[in-house]
This record gives sequence, structure tokens and C-alpha cells, in this order.
Amino acid sequence: MSRTALTVLLGLASPLFSQAIPTASRVADVQVGAGYAAGSPDYIHRTFPGITAYADVDLRSHFGGEMEFHDIFDSQGSGMAQRTYELGARYLRTYGPLVPYAKGLFGIGQFKYPQGLTVLDYWMFAGGGGIDYKLTERIHLRGEYEYQKWISFPNGGLHPQIVTFAVAYHFPGTLRRR
Repeated sequence: MSRTALTVLLGLASPLFSQAIPTASRVADVQVGAGYAAGSPDYIHRTFPGITAYADVDLRSHFGGEMEFHDIFDSQGSGMAQRTYELGARYLRTYGPLVPYAKGLFGIGQFKYPQGLTVLDYWMFAGGGGIDYKLTERIHLRGEYEYQKWISFPNGGLHPQIVTFAVAYHFPGTLRRR
């Protein structure tokens, strides 16, 4: 067999049996935000103002995780307040600049009784949803509703509802070659 024929055969062997090489993969999308929260605390018929902070880590195009903190308090001086620390999963879709999502969280709620007498911790679940609006690639606005169920709270539990308006800084996922 001639050298030319051998070179051609060896040169064809690689493309004939090769596999597709992935071009890129996303490490994670992360956004960290803070904003205003208004809560209906379930034990008094008033809306409590407050603050919220959150971090989202999206490892896949439609699934991710969320950590969230809420602190709502009675602005009329009774000393009553609710603080929650939550962790869970979220499902999201992207439609241009709009990113609607649904979430389910688990965590601990702290209840501060009137006049600040006692602060007790209770287990809680939360479900909710909202929409992020991509104002720019890095700045996202959020509107959200969350329903909480404090399962270890006395007398049948506590069921606060919280509405949040927030702004987040978005760290886009980095692409890496394999």
C-alpha cells in the first residue's frame, strides 16, 4: 500500500468515527436582590411593612434554587414582628425580558410577640410565584407573592401572605469549553 493511500485512510478514520464536541455549557446564573415587603401577618388585620433579601442560583435553564429572608414588623409600635429564613427550589421560564417563576420553600419563622416579650422559632413552608423583568442584562426587577404556612405555630398554625417588590443584580452564567 502506498504512503498516499495510507495517509488518506488514516485521515478519514477520525472524522468517520468522531462524536460531536459540546461547544459550551452554563455553569450557573446567579442573582442577588433586596427590596420592600408588605405582609398580611394572619393574626391582626393590618399590613406590616418590611424588607426582603434573596439569592437565586439557576443551574439549569428552567430549574434553580432560592434563599430568601423576610422581616416584616408592626409600624404602629406594638413590637410584633415576623422574620423568616427560607430555602427551596424554583421553576422558571424566559420570554424575552420577562421571567415568570413558581417556587416552593422550607425554613424557620421567628415570631416576636407584642412589646417584644418573646421571640420563638417555628418550622414553616412557603409557596409562591412572581415575575422578574430584565431591565438590563445585569439589573432585574421583581414582583412576587408568597403564601406561608407555619406548621409548628400554636392553635392551627400561622398563614402570612407577603408581597415583594425588589431589584437584583444578575451575574450571568459563564460559558466554558469542554
